[in-house]
Order: sequence, then C-alpha cells, then structure tokens
Amino acid sequence: MKLLLDEMYAGLKEYFETLGWEVLTVQEAGLQGAKDKDIIEYAKKNDLLLVTQDQKPADLADLTGVKCILISNAMVAKIADAKIREKFPNIA
Repeated sequence: MKLLLDEMYAGLKEYFETLGWEVLTVQEAGLQGAKDKDIIEYAKKNDLLLVTQDQKPADLADLTGVKCILISNAMVAKIADAKIREKFPNIA
C-alpha cells in the first residue's frame, strides 16, 4: 500500500520511507491547494491511503470508501502526554 501525505505532512515523507512505506505527497501529485474532493478522488483512483490532519477529507474518504488515517490534534496530544509521563514520571 502506498501512502498519500496531505499537504501538512509532506515533511514526514522521509520518515515514512525510512519505515518502509512508499510515499507520495499531495504536492508531488500536482494537487497542492486542490479541493479536498479532488485529493480524495486521486487517492481512490490510485489506490492510495491518505494521511491527513483535516477532518473534512477524512470524512469524504470515509463516505467514498477511500483508505484514510486522520492524525488529530487529540491523538498527537495523547502521544506527547504518554512520552512526557514516561520520561519524566515525577513531574506529572
């Protein structure tokens, strides 16, 4: 499965590649600034899993059967909280 990174996650491409994923960014696909609907259609047409921070494209992907992962601010906060508590158990 190849990943399609939404605009805000383009900087993570090398990290995902290091982890063994094939990765394409929205920018590389020529979709920078495109409508969410167009990005979803591109992901569906090319059998890509979209990684996004935005709720709307995640919802559109869900409605149309496109594979998508929503990385929400709440998810990031939970991960950071767990790491802080693990590394500095006496300050929490």
